[in-house]
Amino acid sequence: VTYQTGGITWWSDYNLIFSAGKDANSGFVDLSAWVSIINQSGATYQDAKLKLIAGDVHRAPAPQRAREIVMMAARADKMGEDAGFAEKAFDEFHLYTLGRKTTLPNNSTKQIELFDQARQVPAKRLLVLSNAAPDFGGRYEDRNFPAGGERKVDAYLEFRNDKASGLGVPLPAGRIRVSRLDAADNSLEFIGEDVIDHTPRDEKVRVQLGSAFDVVGERKQVDFASDSRARWIEEEIQVEVRNHKDEDVEVQVREFLFRWTNWRILSSSQPYEKEDARTILFPVKVPKNSNRTVKYRVRYSW
Repeated sequence: VTYQTGGITWWSDYNLIFSAGKDANSGFVDLSAWVSIINQSGATYQDAKLKLIAGDVHRAPAPQRAREIVMMAARADKMGEDAGFAEKAFDEFHLYTLGRKTTLPNNSTKQIELFDQARQVPAKRLLVLSNAAPDFGGRYEDRNFPAGGERKVDAYLEFRNDKASGLGVPLPAGRIRVSRLDAADNSLEFIGEDVIDHTPRDEKVRVQLGSAFDVVGERKQVDFASDSRARWIEEEIQVEVRNHKDEDVEVQVREFLFRWTNWRILSSSQPYEKEDARTILFPVKVPKNSNRTVKYRVRYSW
C-alpha cells in the first residue's frame, strides 16, 4: 500500500567558510550541506527508506510547496550502513535517496549530511551600490523622485557551482550561513546569511552578506530638464563612492533607469555595461582612504 501523508517536511542548510585570497575581492570557500527533516505526522517511521525531492513541486488545491518528501518501507532493498545521499535527475526535479535506513521519530528533527564537504571552491566578493528603484510602473516626470542622499553598499559573496570549481552538484533551496576565519585566534566568525533558490549545476550562487561598514555611496541629481510638448526628459546624476578601508576596493555602481523605457546615455565619466533593458553598471575602483565619482547624463523620450 502506498499513501501520502502530511506533517513531514525538510529544508537544506549550508555552511560556508570563506578564506581570503591574494586580494580583498577574491578567495575560497568550503561548503558543507545538511538536510533537516521535521516529522510532525503523528507516527514514527522505523528503519525507513528516505527519498527527498528537490524542486518546485506543484500541489493543488493546497498552496504550492517548495519540496516534497517521499518515504517508503525498506524491505528487499540492500543499502550500505554508511551510505549517504545519492542524487539523480527525476522528471523535472532532483531526487536524493539516502543509501541507508533511518528512523524518524514522531515530533522530531533529524539532520543528515547531504554531500561531502566541498573544499577550496574559488569565490569572489562583490560590493554593489544600487539606486532606489520604484516598484510600480509608469512614467516619472517628477524631478524630485527618488530622493538623493547616502546609500548603503551591499556586500555579496559569489561562487560557481561547477566541477571545475570543485562542486558541480544540484543545490536544493535553503539557508546558507557564511563564516570567516579570524587569523588572530584561529576562530570562525559569522559574517552573514542568505536564502538561495534551487541552483542547478554550472550556475552561479550569490549570497548577500549585509552592508559594508567602511564603504559609503552618495547619489545626487545635479541637473534636470524636461519638455512635455517635445516629450523628453534629461537628467544628470552624480554618484560618489567613499572608501574608508585601508585597502583598495571595487564597487559596482548599479543604476536603474526608471523614468521611462526609452532612454539614451548622452555622456558618462567612464565606460559602463548595459545589464538589461533598463539597468547600467559602472565598475568603480576606489583606492584606500579615497573616493571616486561617477557622473552620467541620460535622455528619456516618448
